[in-house]
Amino acid sequence: MAQQVQLTATVTESQLGQRLDQALAELFPDYSRSRIKEWILDDRVTVNGIIINRPKEKVLGGEDIAIDALIEEEARWEPQDIALDIVYEDEDILVINKPRDLVVHPGAGNPDGTVLNALLHHYPEIADVPRAGIVHRLDKDTTGLMVVAKTVPAQTRLVESLQEREITREYEAVAIGTMTAGGMVNEPISRHPTKRTHMSVHPMGKPAVTHYRIMEHFRAHTRLRLRLETGRTHQIRVHMAHINHPLVGDPLYGGRPRPPKGASEQFISVLRKFDRQALHATMLRLYHPISGIQMEWHAPLPQDMVELIEALQADTEAFRDQLDWL
Repeated sequence: MAQQVQLTATVTESQLGQRLDQALAELFPDYSRSRIKEWILDDRVTVNGIIINRPKEKVLGGEDIAIDALIEEEARWEPQDIALDIVYEDEDILVINKPRDLVVHPGAGNPDGTVLNALLHHYPEIADVPRAGIVHRLDKDTTGLMVVAKTVPAQTRLVESLQEREITREYEAVAIGTMTAGGMVNEPISRHPTKRTHMSVHPMGKPAVTHYRIMEHFRAHTRLRLRLETGRTHQIRVHMAHINHPLVGDPLYGGRPRPPKGASEQFISVLRKFDRQALHATMLRLYHPISGIQMEWHAPLPQDMVELIEALQADTEAFRDQLDWL
């Protein structure tokens, strides 16, 4: 069901020179900037009685605004008592350390049992925030840090910060193959043309940039630290596979076990049992959406990645005499 609502306000003098969508987001903080932009494009916003459908139109201050708002009732997801590892919390945001096997948002094949359902249980009032405050996601089997907005103003600012690349996200990963140096992958990403659950590098895709540096060499694998400039679906996994260094355990992008020659049965068993992409969101840095204070959080590696790295270190040490770079 959709509800028709008439919203009115007057642009303040201090908003002189702002874009229309930005000014309206400040005047109507209960609604997200993306929703306001949709109303503008749908000819639902009048400025001094004239329909304006250009979000970038500048305001001067003093204009009378009227919005013939059509508010779609958002899908109602059920609150569920699912534990969350909360790293930080205040009135506006919370930061969680997501475990493996936990989907962030309900969707096809995962109607419930998600981070969103957990948020609705722990914070019932977050139901009034679009997508229950979720501003970015981690894949189901990627672990680590995520920020969630508890209010509409906080969410609006965090989304803007993401778009303006003001939020820093760093990951640790284990890639297949011996990499000689760090670098950058700057390749556009889009939905795979035939495999609908996959993403792929494609010249017509959206811009995507991943920076990486080497943390540790192993016999036939490399431990990496990566930083995202953009946040495309499966970005790190796609980019590393594209340069022929897929992540260990990645079920979609070719991270099947490749034990080096002479590896022990114990080490081969560890590799084969690692059944998810070896990827962990280890650091998150942002400016608080309300106070503007820069904040930073770190999450230690989960136990399965600790055990994987220990096995890789033991295998490398066992062949130390045969490795000229050690």
